[in-house]
Amino acid sequence: MAFSGFPSGTRYTSVPNPLFGPLLEEIQDLAELKVVLRGIWLLQRKRGWPRLVSQEEFLTDNTLVRAFQGSGNDAGVAILHGLELAVKRGIFLAHRPQEQTQNAEPDDTGSEASGPANSRKIYYLLNAERDRAAISKLPGWAQVASELDPPGSPGISGNADLPNVDRPNIFTLYEDNVGMISRFVAEELKEAEELYPWLWVSEAFQIAAAKNRRRWGYISAILRRWAAEGKDDGKSGRYPKKNNRQKYLEDYQRRWGPLS
Repeated sequence: MAFSGFPSGTRYTSVPNPLFGPLLEEIQDLAELKVVLRGIWLLQRKRGWPRLVSQEEFLTDNTLVRAFQGSGNDAGVAILHGLELAVKRGIFLAHRPQEQTQNAEPDDTGSEASGPANSRKIYYLLNAERDRAAISKLPGWAQVASELDPPGSPGISGNADLPNVDRPNIFTLYEDNVGMISRFVAEELKEAEELYPWLWVSEAFQIAAAKNRRRWGYISAILRRWAAEGKDDGKSGRYPKKNNRQKYLEDYQRRWGPLS
C-alpha cells in the first residue's frame, strides 16, 4: 500500500549529516541501516546525558521487530546483527556497567537506578564527541567492542534466548531455506546446533539463501571455515552447549512423521 504522505505537524528527528553521505555509501546491510535509523530516534527520545538505549530496548522495540517480520529472517537475530555492524563501523558505541560498580546507572527509560542490578546489560550511545566525553566521566563503565549478548545473559552465547522474540529452531531454518529433512541431515543439524553459536548458524543460512546455494553441504562448509579460521574477530566459534535439540527433533517428527 502506498504511503499517503506526512501529515501536518509531523515532528522531525535530528540525524548527523555524515549518515547521508559517506556512511550511506558504506552501509550495504539493510539490517544495519534500519537499526541505525531507529536507534537514533530512540536515543533522541531519551532525557538526561549521556543518552543511552539498552540492547533489550532494541530487541523488544515493536517497530524494529515488525520491520524484520515477513523477511524470512528472525527479528532478534537481525537486530543483533545490525547492532554489531553499527558498533564495528563506529556509528554506535557499546558500553556495559561493570558489576562491581555501585554508582547510579540508567534504566531502560533513561532515568537512574542505584546499584549494579543492570550490570549485565549493554547500552548504546551515538559515537559523537559530547556523548563520548559524557560517558567517559561516568565511573564503572566498560566499552564493549563487538560482544553483543542477549539481556540477562552472563556472557556471550550465540544460543541464548532472546526476550519476547520468537526464534526458529535449526530444523525450521532448514525447512524454510533448503527443504525436507532426511534422517542423515537431521543428525548433522543437531550436531551443528551444539557446536556453533546460533547467530553463526542463522547467518550461514542467510548467506546460502542470498547466493542461491541452498544445500546443507554449503552451509556446513561456511560454519566449519568460521570455526577453523575465525569469523570477523578471528576467534573460534565452537561453544558446546546442551539445549533442546531432542525436543526440536520430536516436534519435527510429530509434525512430519519419522525421518526417512
